[in-house]
Amino acid sequence: MAEIVSGPAARIERVRAMMEERGYDAVVVRDEANLRWLTGAMGVFDYTYEFPHAAFITRDACFLHTDSRYFNSFTENLPEGHTWQLDMDGHDIPGWVAERALACRCRVVAIEDDMQLSFYQGIVRGLEDRSIVCQLPLMHGDLRRMRAVKDDEEIELMRHAQAITDAAFAHMLGFIKPGMTEKQIRVELESFMLDNGADGLAFDSIVASGPNTANPHAIPSDRVVQKGDFVLMDYGARYRDYDSDMTRTVVMGEPTAEQRALYDLVQHTHEECVRAIHAGVDGHDIHMLSVKIISDAGYGDYYGHGLGHGVGIDIHELPNFGRASNIVEAGSVVTVEPGVYLPGVGGVRLEDYGVVTEDGYMPFTSSPHELQVIDC
Repeated sequence: MAEIVSGPAARIERVRAMMEERGYDAVVVRDEANLRWLTGAMGVFDYTYEFPHAAFITRDACFLHTDSRYFNSFTENLPEGHTWQLDMDGHDIPGWVAERALACRCRVVAIEDDMQLSFYQGIVRGLEDRSIVCQLPLMHGDLRRMRAVKDDEEIELMRHAQAITDAAFAHMLGFIKPGMTEKQIRVELESFMLDNGADGLAFDSIVASGPNTANPHAIPSDRVVQKGDFVLMDYGARYRDYDSDMTRTVVMGEPTAEQRALYDLVQHTHEECVRAIHAGVDGHDIHMLSVKIISDAGYGDYYGHGLGHGVGIDIHELPNFGRASNIVEAGSVVTVEPGVYLPGVGGVRLEDYGVVTEDGYMPFTSSPHELQVIDC
């Protein structure tokens, strides 16, 4: 794989190379994660799903439309030397896209395939109102596939986010005690990250205890942690718009033989799968390796989710270690998170994330894999 040059300007050039290959005169971008990736503007996007921005990129110009809530933030936070032309005119944004197509004499304007239908219809109406004949082909996830391969700048931000996440785990080992509720643990976990460098949370933290750990996406409850419980924490910090993702399962007091065996199986599965990862591997094959190990141990019915997923600006990105076939490229940042979940009893998940290299996998996570026993 050719080396990926870092920074937003290089990302725009990757998009323009795709445009040249496909015959696009321009592309329209609405997804905020895609816009953060292309603009490099830190601390501007709030991911409210209001979609207040749009980019119109041609082969020689970059236009960005926003509104008064964000205009000053863009002017203050776009990288030095950027070429974006900011606009905050009175047009509705679909009309602005049509106006840009007219001004730039575009005949083929590609759009994101997950664009809101109402926005797409607004572009169509805007083109018709201006008597413009223009094709609107779908990009079919092209930008998300580009984002799957991280550059050095992105990897450094995610390493930093993970350092905060690791520090939070070390703190929680000394904090968790029997008698606390899952909600209390969650509050401390998230407060520690926010107080120690996180700009936000990568996602709503999962904290589960006892039988609740058998629910992979358990919502923290008022359940009181007891001696003998597994406690599972799946959480991450956000730093400059990039996410970390990590899961650790600890035990309150000395584990039973069954708990130890379950944990050892998940740890073994995790480490065997990591050893099999390298650039060019099919994510499906890595997932099926995890299924085989867990099934051979007799727990195949208690492991239903994929082994891992890409992480970046979004907490779930490409590529995936799952049931679908997809080739994993060097520079992809992917989680490895096998788990076994016994209903009514409890479960274990162990998750790191890191970058795929030409000949292996380099975790960002530094927290130990060994079962951590909380003194009770």
